[in-house]
Amino acid sequence: MDWAYLFEISLTGIAGGGLYALAALAFVMVYKATRVVNIAIGEMLMAGGYLFFTFAAMWALPLWVAIPAAVLSSGLLGAVIERTMIRPLLGEPPISVFMVTVGLGSVLVGLVEMIWSADQRRLPEFMPSAPIMIGEAFLAPKVFWGAVVAAAFIGAVLLVFRFWRGGVALRATASDQAAAYSVGINVPRVFSLAWVVSAMLAAVSGIIVGSIGGISSSMGVFGLSVLVVVIVGGLDSVLGALLGGLVIGLVEALAGAYLGGEYKLLATFVVLVVILMARPYGLFGTHEIERL
Repeated sequence: MDWAYLFEISLTGIAGGGLYALAALAFVMVYKATRVVNIAIGEMLMAGGYLFFTFAAMWALPLWVAIPAAVLSSGLLGAVIERTMIRPLLGEPPISVFMVTVGLGSVLVGLVEMIWSADQRRLPEFMPSAPIMIGEAFLAPKVFWGAVVAAAFIGAVLLVFRFWRGGVALRATASDQAAAYSVGINVPRVFSLAWVVSAMLAAVSGIIVGSIGGISSSMGVFGLSVLVVVIVGGLDSVLGALLGGLVIGLVEALAGAYLGGEYKLLATFVVLVVILMARPYGLFGTHEIERL
């Protein structure tokens, strides 16, 4: 076995897993606070990529303006989605909200194709292009720097929500909504905050993924792998989202290298089935006990 090649493939997989982890964190944030399964996370990621394309390529704004503008615009989109589509369904059966997010994904794809067309587009270059060598292993510079940015954002989010008052409110609401109400926390506002932050994280992920492989109306397929990540890690577990992203990224890289690219998705779903057979709530998901 060529250990150097294995090491190189593993590094690539772990770096790619960092991007999955960032998008999975966006998914978990909404589910943990609101118990909404946002199946449109891939399409929200796509929207962030197209907003960046608009500001940076079409409007020719400087990158230091275009990137924050795309992220903030995505946060506004998240607030609008929560206020107009999700909040009116509070108290309704979970399947109703789930189907709304399915429809939301289709709407976002339709809007992208109407406004920007279905053609694939390249994002402006903004990452260093110098080769990255770790020992004798080569790592694509965009993948490496994308993973670094993803890790920085994940760390920042965890710190903010550990010490910021809004983050404490979100964690309290996620733990027990009734108790949060009883101590004066504005729970609907916390729901909105969760959607805003989730959309902003998805936008960052979309910009990074788009800078690596380009953007198109089919970018939402990335959300399928993200869904596998959060199910493997546990729908309501931040730690599970992070570790699940690294695991799935590594599995995809190894399967693609040794079995062929067409087996990457198959390998991830095999891992998903095996883990769910052993732990139905995911690796770190909360095991809910109901009294009859």
